[in-house]
Amino acid sequence: MYKSCSKCGKIHSSTYKCNVRTYKDSKERQLRNTYEWQQKSIEIREHANYLCEVCRDEGIYNYNNLEAHHITKIKDAPYLLLDNYNLICLCSEHHKKADNNEIDKDYLINLAMKRENKDN
Repeated sequence: MYKSCSKCGKIHSSTYKCNVRTYKDSKERQLRNTYEWQQKSIEIREHANYLCEVCRDEGIYNYNNLEAHHITKIKDAPYLLLDNYNLICLCSEHHKKADNNEIDKDYLINLAMKRENKDN
């Protein structure tokens, strides 16, 4: 039997345990639900030309499943929530890798700096 997942919205087997993180009533969730964050997320994707910045650096133009990623986690530095140099546009695959520290943080910061400096 299959059911709709309340965490990710996908259809899973009723015995499947979804590992999507939720931010129930946390400070992180409150910050992510602000109008300012929603607008900043759109702005970062626009500045990245709606392309995953890691894929583009590898010569691949991927515009599917894009997400804005905080290089330094919100829980570690909430004051960086809207900082362009702490945000990067990633596809869902690279976002998962970045969250699992499989992509070097300094590399992501350099990509964000390259994106921001090209606009100036």
